[in-house]
Amino acid sequence: MAETPPRALTIAGSDSGGAAGLEADLRAMTACGVHGCVAVTAVTVQNSLGVSGVHLVPADTVAAQVRAVVTDIGVGAAKTGMLASREIIDAVADVVDEVGIGRDADLVPFVVDPVAASMRGDPLLADDAMEAIRTRLFPRAALATPNLDEVRLLAGVTVTDAATAREAAAALHAMGPRYVLVKGGHLRGSPEVVDLLFDGEQTWEFSGPRIDTPHVHGAGDALASATCAALARGASMPDAVASAERYIRRAVAESYPLGAGVGPVSPLWAVDDALRARE
Repeated sequence: MAETPPRALTIAGSDSGGAAGLEADLRAMTACGVHGCVAVTAVTVQNSLGVSGVHLVPADTVAAQVRAVVTDIGVGAAKTGMLASREIIDAVADVVDEVGIGRDADLVPFVVDPVAASMRGDPLLADDAMEAIRTRLFPRAALATPNLDEVRLLAGVTVTDAATAREAAAALHAMGPRYVLVKGGHLRGSPEVVDLLFDGEQTWEFSGPRIDTPHVHGAGDALASATCAALARGASMPDAVASAERYIRRAVAESYPLGAGVGPVSPLWAVDDALRARE
């Protein structure tokens, strides 16, 4: 019988197309050597062309899933994805306090991926839900991982270069997270993608060449989940982010077309590498 692996929890919505959401989270966690557990927040009607329907799970059921997983299975880290409503955000904030997930070093690390904007930059949350991310989730976050559209919506900062990325990181850090990762993938026109990690004093930059592919669905989910997996395995935050950055760059490079629209980043390279190593 094998030894029980590290465990991580994703609190997120389901993507029927399998490219993003908790499906992307579980694939990334598995590829990074962690058993993934879920608290489902919403069921989406979704494919490569977009989302055509959303059914929200009741907030008390979301909290009950978190409670059930943590009190029996236990987790080494947890993350959020699509939370969709103020009621769900409030329920998640309350239950993570209850079960010992959060910001501080003596708690299970909590990664908040503030899914607040579509791939086109359009808001996905009502104003009260956006405010709840700022006031209820960010103060509990060990790490917040917004993309540039979410930075604009949450902090009011439009990132155009390194200086405004630092300005955005400082504004978001002031909302309470221990660390902020400002993801630079949406900054078009630059030959490099630069992600900026900030803890209020120190800055780390993770850069790499921009990969020419339209198939990036689920990239943000996968990066947050790979970070969560590394934290569950005991890594420090800078090391966890560095590990996730290596994972996501390979996943984007190995992305594939799916359906008639935008395909997903791929975790299959990790499976292929493992299979080749056994040959």
